[in-house]
Amino acid sequence: MHQLSSNSTLLFKIFIPTFWIVFFGAFTITIFVMDVSYFGNVPAFLFRIGVLAFLLIGVAIMAWAFLRLKRVDADEHFFYVSNYFKSVRYPLHQIDRVEERDFGIVKSIRCYLKTPGTFGSHFTFLVSRKRLQRYLDAFPNQDQLIFPVAETEGTS
Repeated sequence: MHQLSSNSTLLFKIFIPTFWIVFFGAFTITIFVMDVSYFGNVPAFLFRIGVLAFLLIGVAIMAWAFLRLKRVDADEHFFYVSNYFKSVRYPLHQIDRVEERDFGIVKSIRCYLKTPGTFGSHFTFLVSRKRLQRYLDAFPNQDQLIFPVAETEGTS
């Protein structure tokens, strides 16, 4: 079995959201329990609303961008998809299409399924270019079957 996901998936999915919520959640609670009229020259009510909005917008962005990421392993016949709490095995023939996005530093792949599975109709993962290349070298027939646009040059 070959791991296709980058090790940074754990950082983006677990650690960053946890630290964000704990730090800014504690900061927001502290701001709300302080008995002051102003924070600097800003009225306390406006500052509290701004800090709360900052916290909620940050949580929403992380839920949309990071919490949907999955860890993906693969062999010749299956994709093993995990959210670090539950793992699901999808047969390769279940993959409908694959979309690739390159963000410069990280590259993500979204796999669409023919029929919805445990994690929905698609799953997204941060791909390690080296690991993807090793997988494609080990199973050369998968290159055009699943990853028709896989340009796996460079490192991750």
